[in-house]
Amino acid sequence: MQKKLTIEVMEKTNHKKLLVLRFSALGDVTMIAPVLQEFIEQNPNIEVYVASRPFMGNIFKQFPQIKFISVDLNKEYKSFFSLFKLYKELKQYNFDYVADFHNVIRSKIITTLFKLNGTKTATLDKGRTEKRALVNQKNRVFKQLKLTTERYADVLRQLGFNVNLKHKIEPKSIKESKSIGIAPFAAFTSKMYPIEKMKIVAKKLAENGYKIYLFGGGKIEIDELKTWESFNPNIKSLAGTISFEEELQAIAKLEVMISMDSANMHLASLMGTRTISIWGGTHPFAGFLGYGQSMNDVIQDETMKIRPTSIFGKDPKKFQNYDYFQNLSAEDIYEQIVDKLEK
Repeated sequence: MQKKLTIEVMEKTNHKKLLVLRFSALGDVTMIAPVLQEFIEQNPNIEVYVASRPFMGNIFKQFPQIKFISVDLNKEYKSFFSLFKLYKELKQYNFDYVADFHNVIRSKIITTLFKLNGTKTATLDKGRTEKRALVNQKNRVFKQLKLTTERYADVLRQLGFNVNLKHKIEPKSIKESKSIGIAPFAAFTSKMYPIEKMKIVAKKLAENGYKIYLFGGGKIEIDELKTWESFNPNIKSLAGTISFEEELQAIAKLEVMISMDSANMHLASLMGTRTISIWGGTHPFAGFLGYGQSMNDVIQDETMKIRPTSIFGKDPKKFQNYDYFQNLSAEDIYEQIVDKLEK
């Protein structure tokens, strides 16, 4: 259910209202959904609203119990002073709690205004210090950090709620036998297994009898993936051919998704699909492994001691254009995938 700010929610209810703020990228917002789903199951007397960028409403269509508030930060709420207007409009919903799941200037301003008005608030701890230590090349502290989904849950716990996450994916559809999705692209090249190698992996899986579905967005990606269909009749590109909502349903039917450290890993978790993820300059120790996914399904070069060089994929100058996959041949990736599938 999508709510726009022009609609005032003034109905009388015995339920208390929680506002969640997260204005960032698709993958980050997607990770919110399973946390809030479990929160609602454990706290059924709380009405949950999520305020985020307009496109993110597509994520929460899967969860009708979560109400979505569209906030266009590129137009109507772009300026600093427009945030005060946004606060006044959000205030009309009479929220009892505000959870800042973002912890950036915009969300901090909104959260502070609510706090000054007497609303109970809590803000995400991003763990910046320990993340810097994880990528420090001289004095690295190499250990698993708290999962981002648990960090989100901690915000709700700060507000006084009990939240116990199961960290299990829940299938949303009947699975198509021997179906594999491949999402070969990522926002940064440091996170993207080389396309020419991935083509070989896709061909070999198709030759092995798997039905391969390709996922991507943007003209360059769409055009590239379309050419892969000529490799084998078992390869079909869905990029640019279906709506985002239809894409989610297609992901739900997959037996497994092969993804980089990208939003597609989180979309697969959202739709209850197992993911084999391939990691380059980043590392799952930073806490961004897909919700309910297993470290046993991670593929990475653990002999490369410089990894990770970044948390989100934007390399420092020293490592720009570095090949994090130089020791992972297409044959090696293929064999690891098949081995994990057979297990």
